[in-house]
Amino acid sequence: AAPSTAADPATDALGFVDSSARCTAPDTAVVFGSTATSRVAICKTPSNQYEYHGVRMSDGAKLSAPASLSGDGSYVAKADGISYTVTSSSLVVAEGDQVIRREQMVYFHGPITPQAPAATSAPAATPTSTTPTKPLPPPLPAEVGGGRH
Repeated sequence: AAPSTAADPATDALGFVDSSARCTAPDTAVVFGSTATSRVAICKTPSNQYEYHGVRMSDGAKLSAPASLSGDGSYVAKADGISYTVTSSSLVVAEGDQVIRREQMVYFHGPITPQAPAATSAPAATPTSTTPTKPLPPPLPAEVGGGRH
């Protein structure tokens, strides 16, 4: 973990102190982070369910919604047709395939999410054999339309 700086927000094991981006016991914080405009926490319940707790700092608007852990290590919450994807590097707000907002994390506590491979890197997910295997499943919502900024 990076050393704390004076700019780091006040946090504890449940998330951000005095914020809606916080878990309540007996839930535990799995990851939490802040962008320039938002704070988010992903909480895990004793029954192994995930919950997203986010707050927009400009006006205090808050959202709590069920979340799920994706195969790539990101957490995705959905509410009213909008998805909120939390990774160690960003918070992405999208409606279907259309990204509404992509906010860079400026503070993050939790495991680092692997970066998606760049177009120039070796294709790690491609099978090495030439014999066809079962087709890949359709892309997840967080994987669709991510190439455009």
